[in-house]
Amino acid sequence: MRQFFTFGAGPALILGTLALLAGCSALAPNGPPGKEPPTVTVSYPLQREVTDYQDYTGRTASVDSVQVQARVTGYLEKIHFKEGSEVRGDDRLTGAVRLVALPSTPLAPGPLLAAACLFPGQCQEGDLLYEIDRRPYQATYDANKAQVGQNVAALELAKQNNARAKSLYAQKDRAISQAELDQDDSLEKQAVANLDFARANLETAKLNLDWTKVTAPVAGIVGRLLVTRGNLITANQTDLTTIVSQDPMWVYFNADEPTVLKVHELLRQGKFGPAGTDVAKIPFRLQLTNEEGFPHEAAMDFVNNQLDQATATLLIRGIFSNPKPANGPRVFAPNMFVRVRVPTSAEYHAVLVNPEAVGTDQDLKYVYVVDDDNKVIRHAVKLGTLQDGLQVVTDGLNPRERVIVKGLQRVQQGATVNPTLVPMPVPPPGALTANPPPVLNAPAPPPKK
Repeated sequence: MRQFFTFGAGPALILGTLALLAGCSALAPNGPPGKEPPTVTVSYPLQREVTDYQDYTGRTASVDSVQVQARVTGYLEKIHFKEGSEVRGDDRLTGAVRLVALPSTPLAPGPLLAAACLFPGQCQEGDLLYEIDRRPYQATYDANKAQVGQNVAALELAKQNNARAKSLYAQKDRAISQAELDQDDSLEKQAVANLDFARANLETAKLNLDWTKVTAPVAGIVGRLLVTRGNLITANQTDLTTIVSQDPMWVYFNADEPTVLKVHELLRQGKFGPAGTDVAKIPFRLQLTNEEGFPHEAAMDFVNNQLDQATATLLIRGIFSNPKPANGPRVFAPNMFVRVRVPTSAEYHAVLVNPEAVGTDQDLKYVYVVDDDNKVIRHAVKLGTLQDGLQVVTDGLNPRERVIVKGLQRVQQGATVNPTLVPMPVPPPGALTANPPPVLNAPAPPPKK
């Protein structure tokens, strides 16, 4: 009995083991019976014309920033403006003002005024700001005017005497001597010189009289009152107020050396226009801290002649329009912080995906795509810049492939999935209003150039 039992149990045990192994082998590829493939969300990549860019922090500045000082000494009588109001400028600079560069102004007043006159509406007759007691200067002007009248009469007499002397000297008997003739001729020349001197004094008196009216040298917003009525104003010393121009405005920022070298190389290649195009002609965009996107346009108009040795950056200045709206103040004011977006490439055709579709394996980047058999394939990719919240993929992805945008954690290479096709997820509306809407169908390949 013992031998029969042992002999009979062996085949049964072997058969049972083989059946169990066969069952496990049958379940291995697809998992437990009845389990469905995982559902994932897929999208076709977007295709757009994009431009690479670099963002910097900048600060706005006025094209014209001046302190107003009187050119004559006297007591302040009248004030003709309201603090914080806008005034018109006078490009003739014949009003009673002296320009002094503020500490924050990077350039001297001369170039600033020349730059302002390049824009329509900035070179107008200056608004009256202050009046200084004009009575002493009026009296000096009247006295010099009377002196001019005296010298005119003296010159007329000297001319008549000299003419008479020449007539007498020309007679045969020479009624006067050569010395008398020379004396009358000299007296006429002295009378001419005296008249010129008197007229110069009159012009000086006229300037001082005009300078008792202090006018705005530039268009802009006038600051607070630094001196009130009744105070003694000292010529070229007493600060009366400040004026900063509003339109156009400057923005200053520092670009890093690698970006500068890249832009210079693109300029040499003609990517930003004809070869040899000046870097100061490159357009860029601005954004305030409370704004979405970069809605304001600007253009470079100055690049410093050397890099900062301490920071390895290059100072760049741009100019932009700051018009006055129908209601409320202007958008920009001097010394505001802004974000500056500078293009670092020419426009090119790009493939874009949502950043959540990109996975990271140490220092490698990849995306999962679903083929025609709904199998998951992993593609190593190279990334470019972010464009309105979408990631540019420069290599490794075909725009006609379906990319997994949700459910990456539930899949692996070679697995079968149940894909749900949706438009490529994009950031919230506002930043992409100028871009075309996403598509469900695979986009056609771009035309060959």
